Amino acid sequence: MLFHVRMTVRLPADMPAETAAQLKADEKELAQRLQHEGTWRHLWRLAGLYANVSVFDVPDNQALHDTLMQLPLYPYMEIDVTPMCRHPSSIHADDR
Repeated sequence: MLFHVRMTVRLPADMPAETAAQLKADEKELAQRLQHEGTWRHLWRLAGLYANVSVFDVPDNQALHDTLMQLPLYPYMEIDVTPMCRHPSSIHADDR
């Protein structure tokens, strides 16, 4: 299943810089691994915001939930999820 996911990160203002830097590094490592695996199909930054829009390709709702919860920045995220399905007018066979 494909899911459009918007994630907005809100780190606490009093979080130590070292903690924030480590969380961001861990997040980047996991995000890149999930992209290589094909789970995190697309990732775009939203200009001017600490936010992104992404497309995840997972078997079901629970798999998406489990994937999002393992993100190091998850506790500091506001997440909006929209399930997607193939559009009949799409010219791409695999929607990649």
